[in-house]
Amino acid sequence: SDVGSQKDRVVTEEEWLEKWEMGNIRFHKEEGHPLLQKYLDVLLNGRSGLRIFFPLCGKAVEMKWLADMGHSVVGVEISEQAVKEFFSEHSLPYCEEPVPEISGAKMFQSTSGNISLYCCSIYDLSSSIVGKFDGVWDRGALVAVNPCDRQHYASLMISLVEKNSSYLLVTVSYDPNKHKGPPFYVPESEIKSLFG
Repeated sequence: SDVGSQKDRVVTEEEWLEKWEMGNIRFHKEEGHPLLQKYLDVLLNGRSGLRIFFPLCGKAVEMKWLADMGHSVVGVEISEQAVKEFFSEHSLPYCEEPVPEISGAKMFQSTSGNISLYCCSIYDLSSSIVGKFDGVWDRGALVAVNPCDRQHYASLMISLVEKNSSYLLVTVSYDPNKHKGPPFYVPESEIKSLFG
């Protein structure tokens, strides 16, 4: 696939943490994403009470929106600041506890229990820790994952979903030779090879 000069680009966890610390989070949207609203029926497929996963969730407002609809939301985010800002900005009380299976990881859970956010590397998660999901809202995760890690990411995501799950994915289309990313360009052909 033609990913231009991005093929070898690597953004470290430290760089992501620095983006949050410096407030350089143009990727965060204060309003719910219009594509989630447009395709919500595809994600839910007539079902209620779903477990929905938000990979690299940041402080996505859609997490509260779906939880308020009666779904159980689980996210993962490397930045503890982002996770705490999510709960603070929505005035949601939460508790914090270590994740025994992952050294240094924490899980932040709303006191209502319907939002659980893991603060760790996504690659430390497994279905034995977080279970399986009925749906995934991938608004900015695949395009943020380093190109060299996409296969690992896709394999992990496939391992976390139930057989009849729905996976909503948002990507961006542009000339990868003119922008170093992130967000990274992921051609449709690569999405098909990653996810089948």
